[in-house]
Amino acid sequence: MPIIKSRLFYKIGMSIFLFLKLRWRDLFRLLFEKPKRKILNHNLDQNIFKEENMALVSIVQGKDIYTMLKEGIELLGGLKKLNIQGKSVLIKPNIVNRYPSPANTNPLVIKYLIKLLRESGASKIFIGDMSAIYALPTKKNAVKSGIWEVIQTENVTFVPFEDHGWVEVGIPGGRFVKRAIVSEIIYDVDRIINVPVIKTHSYANYSIALKNFMGAIHAQQRPYFIAPEFWDEIVAELNAAYTPHLNILDGTKIFIKKGPTKGTIASPDLIAVSGDRIAADVVGLSVIKAFGGEERIRNRSVWEQRQVKRAVEMSLGISRPSELKIVSTCPGINKPIFDKLMEEIQNHLNT
Repeated sequence: MPIIKSRLFYKIGMSIFLFLKLRWRDLFRLLFEKPKRKILNHNLDQNIFKEENMALVSIVQGKDIYTMLKEGIELLGGLKKLNIQGKSVLIKPNIVNRYPSPANTNPLVIKYLIKLLRESGASKIFIGDMSAIYALPTKKNAVKSGIWEVIQTENVTFVPFEDHGWVEVGIPGGRFVKRAIVSEIIYDVDRIINVPVIKTHSYANYSIALKNFMGAIHAQQRPYFIAPEFWDEIVAELNAAYTPHLNILDGTKIFIKKGPTKGTIASPDLIAVSGDRIAADVVGLSVIKAFGGEERIRNRSVWEQRQVKRAVEMSLGISRPSELKIVSTCPGINKPIFDKLMEEIQNHLNT
């Protein structure tokens, strides 16, 4: 899909759309509201899920999501490494629109992650995101995608970021953005768990761990308002505003073509877990490639994807295959088929 490069086109078009859809107060808040305060970026925790200085990525394939999540986290050393006991935790899923998985995070992944967090003694659990501007409000999409049912039945706190405050965070070394306007809850909780879907994206090439953070960025800083032809680089630079403590990739169903709303679906039936966003993204990209993937993903090294390249330049995680180690298991799945998939993923990581 060709990208329209005019920022003015997007600003005028989105303003007209929001004017027709939203109340004046909501329109003003989305486009013009200022952050409450400037803060230093204190969410710069280092990845603790390593072995011999290599970032670990676990891959678990199966049908039982609770077992997959539990084993995937345990392969990295368990939630105990995050010292969850008595801590507040924000789960940041992908709630981009009203459609079911894989447009949005599988509600069962959220449900069983909540269960694991409670088993580890989390004191307060939040589910937070902000949908695509054209699809707001976020709560409506949580309801239609099935995530709201989990929020209600599990009795956790839902935080639609568009209804809450924002803070300004500096982006050292940014070429396209010098500051990020971020949901204040990102800095108010003790732990952040990033739970994206593995999927292709018509504008940003793909959407996994790095891209999922855009749901915590103020509407006025969406990439099409800044430099539409540099979506990927802007996504990477904005990620310098925070560091998730853990990334859990929903690979139960994925988009391998088109996206992020509708596209060609594959069903890898897997969960991948890592403390490193770049490691998570290159593994997720390798999964897309293993299941076909569209040409712009299939015919390019995962390390040459623009989001990844800029994230490496920004020192947001690992920078080469030798800094990554995969640990995997496949409860209840045909092991020879799983081993072949792991071989394909490893090959894509090394080329």
